[in-house]
Amino acid sequence: MILEAVMLQVREGLEEEYEEAFRQASGIISSMRGYLSHELQRCLEVKGKYLLLVKWDTLEDHTIGFRGSAEYQEWKLLLHRFYDPFPTVEHFSKVEL
Repeated sequence: MILEAVMLQVREGLEEEYEEAFRQASGIISSMRGYLSHELQRCLEVKGKYLLLVKWDTLEDHTIGFRGSAEYQEWKLLLHRFYDPFPTVEHFSKVEL
């Protein structure tokens, strides 16, 4: 399992519109091969700041499968206009303790 983590900064004043667009976009990502789950967290200290966590079976399910799909183009149209600056996506694997 791979965890995709993205810190998102939404343009000021567009938070409610963004959250509604994200609700729509959730159906897109959740239909993808290798998708396990996702959640969007709103920061309590910084207005417009969000944390997106997505669990994938493999890194390639996200980087090749999702990002290379027609569905990703729809995701981009719904969400990418809200971000400033554009976010950096990072991937993590669990450390067994």
